[in-house]
Amino acid sequence: MGDSDPSCIPDSRQRGPWADPGMRAGSYQLERRQRGLSRGVHACEALCAPPGWRAGSPGMKDARALATSWLVAERWWEATMERPGPSGHPFSAKTASFQDAVRTLNTLQTNASYLEQVKRQRGDPQTQLEAMELFLARSGLQLEDLDQLNIIHVTGTKGKGSTCAFTERILRSYGLKTGFFSSPHLVQVRERIRINGQPISPELFTNHFWRLYHRLQETKDGSSCVSMPAYFRFLTLMAFHIFLQEKVDLAVVEVGIGGAYDCTNIIRKPVVCGVSSLGLDHTSLLGDTVEKIAWQKGGIFKRGVPAFTVLQPDGPLAVLRDRAQQISCPLYLCPPLEALEEGGPPLTLGLEGEHQRSNAALALQLARCWLQQKDHQGIGELKASQPSLQWQLPLAPVFQPTSHMQHGLRDTEWPGRTQVLRRGPLTWYLDGAHTVSSVQACVRWFRQALRGRDPPDGGPEVRVLLFNSTGDRDPAALLKLLQPCQFHYAVFCPNLTEVSPTGNEDQQNFTVTLDQVLLRCLTHQQHWSRLDKEQASPNLWNSPGPEPGGPASLLLAPCLPHPVSTSSLVFSCISHALQWISQGRDPVFQPPSPPRGLLAHPVAGSGASVLREAAAIHVLVTGSLHLVGGVLKLLEPSLSQ
Repeated sequence: MGDSDPSCIPDSRQRGPWADPGMRAGSYQLERRQRGLSRGVHACEALCAPPGWRAGSPGMKDARALATSWLVAERWWEATMERPGPSGHPFSAKTASFQDAVRTLNTLQTNASYLEQVKRQRGDPQTQLEAMELFLARSGLQLEDLDQLNIIHVTGTKGKGSTCAFTERILRSYGLKTGFFSSPHLVQVRERIRINGQPISPELFTNHFWRLYHRLQETKDGSSCVSMPAYFRFLTLMAFHIFLQEKVDLAVVEVGIGGAYDCTNIIRKPVVCGVSSLGLDHTSLLGDTVEKIAWQKGGIFKRGVPAFTVLQPDGPLAVLRDRAQQISCPLYLCPPLEALEEGGPPLTLGLEGEHQRSNAALALQLARCWLQQKDHQGIGELKASQPSLQWQLPLAPVFQPTSHMQHGLRDTEWPGRTQVLRRGPLTWYLDGAHTVSSVQACVRWFRQALRGRDPPDGGPEVRVLLFNSTGDRDPAALLKLLQPCQFHYAVFCPNLTEVSPTGNEDQQNFTVTLDQVLLRCLTHQQHWSRLDKEQASPNLWNSPGPEPGGPASLLLAPCLPHPVSTSSLVFSCISHALQWISQGRDPVFQPPSPPRGLLAHPVAGSGASVLREAAAIHVLVTGSLHLVGGVLKLLEPSLSQ
């Protein structure tokens, strides 16, 4: 469905109960202007959608009420388009602010309609790497310059960011100066480029942004098909420049998507490579089987450069092995963390969740190999002299982690991944899981956390899900995995922090349109209602769990009077969703009075009373790292400073 396709807009004859009753119905005919970028997605009025909405059914009368939201978005976007840009106003590093730089960076995002066209007409992906090499040369660097960065290159489907965080923290504990390039960011774009674990300063970001931007502007010529690199490519180039200028001892570089044709793969001589757990994600780009995805991930292997992988299913593991053998890359299988703990103290991890042990095991191998390749002392005493062969791959060394390694694992921080914030009666569980396997791990972590909680003194406990999903992921499959958590309320909203875009430049996303994100949330609610009905039974809330410590141990204490099905709501932005969930009871998140109509629907009104009286509220935020980032922006204001 293209950006200019009028079928994107619900017909004014459609009717339904999901729009905020306080919003005045009006004409839904909006002018669909053709612009260089899609309309902004950060301006919409409060929207509250109870169960019962059906996409495409003759039940959307009040969809016309969204006209108000669309018109707000249109007016904001017109103002944005009228703002003088780099061509109309020659910003300089001295006069331009950090937000000026972020606004200009956002113009490099791919327009939603163009993105769809690219997916349909994808050409030779190898040309993408060649284009990235050309951008690197135009920026003033050669491929040989990247060899100085002593790079650790990491890919995978889930856990690659956590693996990078563990690896960087371990090596920093040795006194090394580290660079770390990751994606996506949660609150501010400068989080993607870190020096010694800290996001670069707004001043450093601004100076390097304009220096690189103007350099690329000056070196474009008429023969170039594209004068400026896209958003992620630009940030990748910027990271390389910053790491070189800051003279880091090493750079941990997380792959963006895939591996073989990812723009980070212009790296020719990394010190070591790693592959975290594989699964299905970005299937429209990487392939629809785990084996095809493994082929893409194995594309970061380099001749003679050691590589490590965690245990994978047989099919993708065989693909990784064959990819490595074809180019004479020594690939090793990581032993489990238990093997490294044997005979020593148990390792404490700074990141919660059983699945983090696999990431920590990979990080230990990457860090030790890097230290060994660079002739560092104190890399851990070997426990086995001869590596064994498993699954036709040599097993990586089993060694005793050093004190530096132990401290590094313990002190690792990686916000938005199995993160817990305790605020009065509210406990926020934040995890950006967005694939089937990562949501499974998230559910295990959440349920385990609830099992270990101290019951509140008097009053009921309430469980709330806050969910969104983006891209080509299957939301029904992810939501089905979340059903065993037995939520009282399921809340859906787009990854839009506020109704107003003011001050939210870091979280602007032009790769989707406003209609797409709102309709997707309503589709999520539809999936949840259907799953809820399928799971419903008269004894749902009192039946014993299928396993010891299963759902029965997670029942409310005491139980709330509760309908068989979960109540669900849709809000138009994260701020409104958090206002409804927290009911002013979070001591840090204290927004102004809620917008008119936020409690207009009966489900929202009755639920607000329940939430105000609950002794404890457990909120799981998952499905999208961008959603988690928006929540953190509001719950942790210091992250925006």
